[in-house]
Amino acid sequence: MASPDPDPLVPVRARTPDRTPHQPILVLGGFLIGAEAYGPLVASLERLSAQPVVLVPVSRLDWLLMLFPFGWARLLDRVAPLAAELAARSPSGRITLVGHSSGGILMRLFLADGPFEGRRYNGRRYNGRRLADTLVMLGSPHTALKATAMRARVARELPGAFFASAESDPVRYVAVAGAIDLAEESRQASATARRLAPTAYRNSTGDPTDRGDGLVPVESALLKGAEAVVLEGVAHGGAFGPVWYGTPAVVERWWAAVAGPAGGPASGAA
Repeated sequence: MASPDPDPLVPVRARTPDRTPHQPILVLGGFLIGAEAYGPLVASLERLSAQPVVLVPVSRLDWLLMLFPFGWARLLDRVAPLAAELAARSPSGRITLVGHSSGGILMRLFLADGPFEGRRYNGRRYNGRRLADTLVMLGSPHTALKATAMRARVARELPGAFFASAESDPVRYVAVAGAIDLAEESRQASATARRLAPTAYRNSTGDPTDRGDGLVPVESALLKGAEAVVLEGVAHGGAFGPVWYGTPAVVERWWAAVAGPAGGPASGAA
């Protein structure tokens, strides 16, 4: 596994000296996590970006249907009009996508320009990269030995930062990984994280003692070709530790990597 960079806010690839994306932000949460959990994250991004921030409405039933491709289409159908609406009133004409956990995997699929599931589901084409030029993925499980159907499909058809070097409509990918100490005395991890992490890590990388956010190992959350941000003391969600990707102070940390001045390569890149 690649070792994390001592400075967790150093990005891999620069575009311009000032990369602050003056554009709206669309947020897609993670599996079975209610909208109320993302209130502080949305409010923090609105304050930091001074742009509209919209959370895609997703119910727990919607997530349970993700076991099937039509469930993916249901959520992508919800993402698409919101993305188009935000892009239409964006100063840049584009938006920034933020996906937490499985939401980051689904947003990678949204960028694709081919027909969804061949030509099934009424021949849908999402081609989200016409609307979004930046994708931030928070604790998203990009690789796993025991991958879900969606993760396996995205890894197979859209490997790595697939559109980062596209000649037209390139996309900037930023992969954010958390790392917590599971020892009880550290107070970074909840009892749930200490109980679930060994099995979750084993299913992802084969190593139950791996390093990660209590659910997703750092190695799995980083994405080949994407900018890497590794955050010490940050858990996967509120159920996994008191400080997670949506904690306001943590949002400031990863948003600084997205919007701040360009830096050098991060050794935590996959």
